[in-house]
Amino acid sequence: MAQLTYRDWREDDDLALLEIWGDPETGQAGHFRAMLRPSADQPWSRCIVAEDQGIAVAAGAVYETSLHPDRLWVYVEVARGHRGAGVASDLLARLRAEAEQAPSGVRKLRAKVEPDTSGAAFARAAGLTQIQSSRVVQVSPGALPLPALGETGPQLEEAATGSVELTRAVADFYNSVHVWDRADMTVGRAQQMLLSESAGAGGAVVLRSAPKAEGGTIQAFAVSYTHERTDAPADVLLGYDTALPAEEAEAAVRALLAMLVAQYPVQLEVDDSMTAVLAVLQPLLDSGHARQLGPATSIVSD
Repeated sequence: MAQLTYRDWREDDDLALLEIWGDPETGQAGHFRAMLRPSADQPWSRCIVAEDQGIAVAAGAVYETSLHPDRLWVYVEVARGHRGAGVASDLLARLRAEAEQAPSGVRKLRAKVEPDTSGAAFARAAGLTQIQSSRVVQVSPGALPLPALGETGPQLEEAATGSVELTRAVADFYNSVHVWDRADMTVGRAQQMLLSESAGAGGAVVLRSAPKAEGGTIQAFAVSYTHERTDAPADVLLGYDTALPAEEAEAAVRALLAMLVAQYPVQLEVDDSMTAVLAVLQPLLDSGHARQLGPATSIVSD
């Protein structure tokens, strides 16, 4: 193999590398390929391309996000015919050097990998260790018995995705379950990133501790990103008030999920830090009333 040369990313590199790389090996690779782009200062990012005799064969990017300010994201991909020759390690070293100049002063890196992939093997070799695991779970219709809701106890309500109360509940939940990678999810960001039409939000329901007129507060919420009802599982963000005692949080999640799957399946992406959701899902997975879709995804960091 000839000596590789390295340069900054250019606008036409995406098409050239797509021909060399082919289809992404994992869903995460498909997502992070979009982060390979010209370097910028606002928001800060750096992208480097490796060439073999003038042909782009590998690329890597490191960039910061305001939502998770304590770590930089990093992504590296190398053409199959050039793997095992230290290209990824060289790119990572160069990206680390670039990260030394990040205006945020952040030096820690994080990446997403799937098990038993070249990315997972490289992450281990690079000294990156798992800080979180995430999976997608599909829950079958009728997986849980419907709760008995009266006029004075917990109440199920539709909620406007623009509701300030719901937005605060979503922001608080996101920040709380991301203590492993500190988040700065503000009300404005929650509205834009998770509850707006551009984010794909189609509707929301909440479970209150009591009727709103009696001061009932949101114990659990569900935001749907599926606009038209079909037999396919609806994509749902299911969250809860993390300040509740564990048993109450689990009961609220169980009741809301039972109503969501009364007739149709739903699909949830859940991190291990979402303890109340996992506590409800695990028995369903064990009994076959829910199933995990694909492998779990690990977030690794140094």
